[in-house]
Amino acid sequence: MTPSDAPQSRWSDLDRPPLNVPALRRGLLRPDSLWTALDVVESTGSTNTDLAARAAGLAEGTVLVAEEQTAGRGRLERTWTAPARSGLFFSVYLTPGDVPAERWGWLPLLTGVAAATGLARAAGVDMALKWPNDLLVSVDGQERKTGGILAERAGDGVVIGIGLNVSLRADELPAPTAASLALAGAVSTDRETLLRGVLRSLEHWYGLWRDADGDAAASGVQEAYAAGCATLGKAVRAQLPGDRTLTGEAVAVDGDGRLVLATGGGLREPVSAGDIVHLRGAAGGLT
Repeated sequence: MTPSDAPQSRWSDLDRPPLNVPALRRGLLRPDSLWTALDVVESTGSTNTDLAARAAGLAEGTVLVAEEQTAGRGRLERTWTAPARSGLFFSVYLTPGDVPAERWGWLPLLTGVAAATGLARAAGVDMALKWPNDLLVSVDGQERKTGGILAERAGDGVVIGIGLNVSLRADELPAPTAASLALAGAVSTDRETLLRGVLRSLEHWYGLWRDADGDAAASGVQEAYAAGCATLGKAVRAQLPGDRTLTGEAVAVDGDGRLVLATGGGLREPVSAGDIVHLRGAAGGLT
């Protein structure tokens, strides 16, 4: 059998080694930690789908990581795919039962803050947030998407999924507007370091938010999100259901996590993530 005929294996790309599960568990599953269980699977359709299907029997703090996702999902059922071990594809299960349910909408935004701050420290890359659920990096002076967040109600809690391009090369990018931490000049693309950094940051921000009964202002989450949100200050066009379009300057993220647009004449109109079909720069490009 020639090398080109050899079957693909977990060691096929030595630049992308598999995750060390025992080391991750030792570092994250502490008695006083939010994280209670961590499993890694070689391949699955969607970690969100898998956790949601098991939600009735899950403990809070369960983490499921996939070395490869074949049917990863974003908002509005958009697909998310990447080569095996080229990124981080994982979901967590949270049950903030003591927080009023109307405040749970902050969880994906809170996760964005946690991921951005955790990755900025672990990867040494300046991260930004595109409202409501994208993670951005700068490549050649342009902001590009390197990750996304998807939150779904399941059982008594919420499954939150994160997909992050870590080591994708330019010829592997799914679109010209995509990027990876490697292309953004990350000082580390070690996925175990990055995963630990994101989960520890998420534990920190989730704890602050929960201690404040889900109050985004009192917990500091609202201020942190606004500080890192690249959408604010830009002219955007929001395409809404029913072929309705709203154009204005994104001026704030309000206490309910909605994006507030100044539409002219002193009017300000909030739009929620659930109402948005597309959010683009007013000139047509992605914000």
